[in-house]
Amino acid sequence: MSSQKTSQGGRAPSRRRGHERVATLLAAASACFVEKGFDAATMTEIAARAEASIGSLYQFFPTKEALAEALLSEHANGLNERMERLVAQTPDWTTEELAARLIRTFVDYRKQHPAMVTLTEVAGALPSMLGRTIRQRMRDYLSQILAIHAPRIPAGELRPAAMVVQQMMKAAVALESEQPATLRKAAQNQLQQALALYLTELASRP
Repeated sequence: MSSQKTSQGGRAPSRRRGHERVATLLAAASACFVEKGFDAATMTEIAARAEASIGSLYQFFPTKEALAEALLSEHANGLNERMERLVAQTPDWTTEELAARLIRTFVDYRKQHPAMVTLTEVAGALPSMLGRTIRQRMRDYLSQILAIHAPRIPAGELRPAAMVVQQMMKAAVALESEQPATLRKAAQNQLQQALALYLTELASRP
């Protein structure tokens, strides 16, 4: 669910109508960023797509960077909610099921929210602290999942293992651009098998 927060000096909505307006602006920004990229998209185009005045857009988001930051934060919150559900469900899954869920998490979420990919690839456009916060939060969740699945793994090895799993999840996203589809699916299946073997090795630590 959207937090409906603005940033970098923008006014936070206080009424339902304001929340709805911000949601419309964010949706318009998402579409423009995906179609044109962050650099080419303009605030004027975003306002027009949202059928809002440019003044209304600047009221909530003084800069394009502030708008992108709010949008990325919203997507990150949604991904965090999904990861929380994964943590809660981890005890019920076999190693193979967990590997499958992890591999599909980034792929499915980024497919549903393509602007997240666009914005995370923008070098220097967003505060570096935001990107670090998103990565660290993801590693927190993965550390929790690994602690449940592989309870004997030493605490000092959880974070490095979480980073390895995170990179394998990102690799699944990178494979989404591969063609033909049959080759892509075969590669993702092999990546899932590799993750399952890694999870099995972690869980079998004495």
